[in-house]
Amino acid sequence: MTKTAFLFPGQGAQYVGMGVALAEKHASVRTLFDRASQILDFDLLETCKTGPADRLNATDISQPALYVASFAALEDLRQTEPDAESSCAMTAGLSLGEYTALAFAGAMDFETGLRLVRLRGQVMQMAAEKAPSSMASILLLDEAALEELVLRGQEKGLVRIANYLCPGNLVISGVVPAVEEVEKLAQAAGAKTIRLSVAGAFHTPVMEPAVAPLSEALGKVAFASPRIPVLSNVTGLTHGATESFAGLLARQVVEPVRWEACVRQMLASGVEKFYEVGPGRVLAGLLKRIDRKIPCVGVAG
Repeated sequence: MTKTAFLFPGQGAQYVGMGVALAEKHASVRTLFDRASQILDFDLLETCKTGPADRLNATDISQPALYVASFAALEDLRQTEPDAESSCAMTAGLSLGEYTALAFAGAMDFETGLRLVRLRGQVMQMAAEKAPSSMASILLLDEAALEELVLRGQEKGLVRIANYLCPGNLVISGVVPAVEEVEKLAQAAGAKTIRLSVAGAFHTPVMEPAVAPLSEALGKVAFASPRIPVLSNVTGLTHGATESFAGLLARQVVEPVRWEACVRQMLASGVEKFYEVGPGRVLAGLLKRIDRKIPCVGVAG
């Protein structure tokens, strides 16, 4: 049997209309959205259906919406390709998607995960509002070159490499003047830069105000041992003892996402095929830059 892994998307993959067709196709998906709406106290399916985009893109809305849309895609896969899940040997999710991966692997139930990502979105939005900050993709520069530019940009304020996504695709995050400085330096060095539409500097110390309330909530969760290995964004390695889950998830909002390391760890463990389960095709694109020979099946949310 081919050894496969499931990948779950993070914030930025959301779009108006996600999950709607699946809710119309499967009664079980409609039930999933209904359960989520009861927890969130608003009609999630209607928000996904009609937006507007500004509302769906807000951190406190997009995170629970993506979590549920990814589970909707998972339910569709279970019904259309029932053998896929039995071959899944590992799982990972990008930033927010790590919560989806942990819930999928049985470390917590769907409702617990949803409550956590709702709080995560709320406290990250709160932290972002405390200081004008942003993120930007830097393309066509290697890690060492960008690290040097980031050091120079820190003269303008806090800025870090926040996402190590794949070769030639890194993301910086920090206060606006410092991000602008690194963008200017990167462009002069031949890089392409893309400012991201996010609330603030995720995965940097700008998010520090989010850590305490998130840690408190995570500390109350009785995590179970996952049935398959789950990769940690913080370490790029599989999660170890359940006692460490809460600490790693809390640290994740202020530390870089080591996505390329996660994917390479899965490849080194013998994964031969990936499923991207949820909205968008971002993760499939990153995988191509890491190893073009490995197939990735998209399961839209």
